[in-house]
Amino acid sequence: MPRSVIEISKLSKVYPNGTKALDNVSLDIPEGEIFALLGANGAGKTTLISIVMGLTKKTSGDIKIFGLDHLKHYRETKQEMGLVPQELSHDHQHKVIESVKMLAGYYGKKLTPQDIDETLSPLALLDKKDLTAGQLSGGMKRRLMIAKALIHKPKILFLDEPSAGVDVELRRGLWDHVLQLKRSGVTTILTTHYLEEAEMLADKIAVINKGKIIFDDDKDEIFKKFGKKEIIFELLKPINQLPLELKQASVKKINDLRLSFDQSRTKEFYSIQRILDILHKENIQVENIDTHSTNLEEIFVSLTHEK
Repeated sequence: MPRSVIEISKLSKVYPNGTKALDNVSLDIPEGEIFALLGANGAGKTTLISIVMGLTKKTSGDIKIFGLDHLKHYRETKQEMGLVPQELSHDHQHKVIESVKMLAGYYGKKLTPQDIDETLSPLALLDKKDLTAGQLSGGMKRRLMIAKALIHKPKILFLDEPSAGVDVELRRGLWDHVLQLKRSGVTTILTTHYLEEAEMLADKIAVINKGKIIFDDDKDEIFKKFGKKEIIFELLKPINQLPLELKQASVKKINDLRLSFDQSRTKEFYSIQRILDILHKENIQVENIDTHSTNLEEIFVSLTHEK
C-alpha cells in the first residue's frame, strides 16, 4: 500500500464573516497516484489547496506533507509542491524561457539546458521559449503555467481546473502529460469541472460539498458502490401490464414498448438470460437489447444532491 504524501486531519476554515469554507476535512492522499477532488463552485476545493500550499491560513486542523507539519517545516514542504492555479497568471512581456527561469530562482534552483528541455519539451513549449507569454494562445498559456509549476521538479503537483479554457485537442494533450507525470512518480491532486477528466485520469476520488468531504474512495470502488448497469429491452409489441415475475426480478416498465433491468441492484439469480426466459414464458417478444452504464457525472450528481 502506497504511503500518504499528504495527510489532512480535521481541517476547518472559517472566514471572519462566519462563512465556513471547510468543515472538519480529513484526507489521505497516496504517493504516486492521481487524486481527483470534485465539487461544485464554492464547495471548498480551491480553499483546501490554498491552505495545503500555505497560501491561506487554516482555522484549525493538521496537515502533514511527507510526514512533516506544513507550517513548522514550510520551506521544506514548499519545495516538494507545485501549483497550477485556476486563473492564468503571467507577465505578458516576459518570454517563456524567462518565466520558467524566474520561477526556478524563486526555489533557489539554477536551470541547466537539460532542465529546460525536460520541462518544456513534453508540453510542446520548447520551440516557443523565445515567445512572450502574450504571444501564446490560451491553451499554451495554460501549458506555461504547468511548466512553471514543474520547473523545480516537485513530487506533488496541484492542478486546479487545468483544462479550463482549452480546446479538446489540448485537453487530451494535458491528460497525456498528467499520466506521464504519474509514471515518473509525481503525485497529482486534480480539481476539475470536466468529470470525464476525473473518470479518465484519477486513481482515487473525493467529493466535497459545502466544505465537507462526503465521499472518498478508489475510483473503481465508487463505481462498484454507486454505479449501475441498466439493460433496456425494446419490445416488438406493446404490453399493458408488467407480469408479476418480472416485477419480482426488479424489471421496470419505461413505457409500453420498453422495459429496464438494473443489473447492479438485483440478485445474481436474475441474469439477463433469466429475464429473457421470463419474457419468453410470458410471450413477450424482444426486438432489441441495449445497455447503459453509469458514468462519473451521474454518480457525482446523485451524491451531491443527496446531501
